Amino acid sequence: MRTNVDSDTDQGGSSEGVKAMDTSEWLEETGKMHIHRADMNRLIMNYLVMEGFKEAAEKFSVEANIKPPMDLDQLDERIRIRSAIQNGQFQEAMRMVTALHPEILDDNSQLYFHLQQQVLIELIREGRVEEAVVYAQDHLAERGQRDPSILNELERTLALLAFDQPDSSPFGDLLHPSHRQKVASELNAAILRAQNQEETTPLLAELLKLLLWAQDELNKKKVQYPVMSDLLKGQIDEPK
Repeated sequence: MRTNVDSDTDQGGSSEGVKAMDTSEWLEETGKMHIHRADMNRLIMNYLVMEGFKEAAEKFSVEANIKPPMDLDQLDERIRIRSAIQNGQFQEAMRMVTALHPEILDDNSQLYFHLQQQVLIELIREGRVEEAVVYAQDHLAERGQRDPSILNELERTLALLAFDQPDSSPFGDLLHPSHRQKVASELNAAILRAQNQEETTPLLAELLKLLLWAQDELNKKKVQYPVMSDLLKGQIDEPK
């Protein structure tokens, strides 16, 4: 892929000599890269299995004639836990995790805190203010006093109570579905480790992280290139 970066730019210096590549040229260059269908199928199957989409994995296995990397029945417990999380039932999710893999929460205090924090967030989301305060006092206050990082997150969460419309407050990101999903992914990875799975993160997620890293490196070197600004939509913006 051509960007014509000179030696100074390679060393983090001047950006002179950098040729901006417009979107059509960028897409033409990337279009020349060939990815085997079998590799794409493995990437998709890996994502479906890692994230616990059993039914989709079963159908894709038949349609793409590809064997899943594990027995799909192993996904059942993660599916039940994920369903509870999607419904905001984090206390139920913790109960199921403890019953299946009691060591997970015992050995991972950060994950345990995030799950308890999410219970508090769900109570605030539902407007159950008194229950939220009691839950924070009973389950989180003591831990917050011992750990400054936890105290900061706890204070941010409780600050939601000060607003009539907490979702539009400066701390509204805690109520966004992406925050719930972040905790769900953290728990999912912990369960995979408990099942002695070597991979705990979908390869697709790792590729997206690599993409963001590469764009960040290009930005540091002040290289002009079409930026993928929206990963979900695959939106590419013209060089500025």
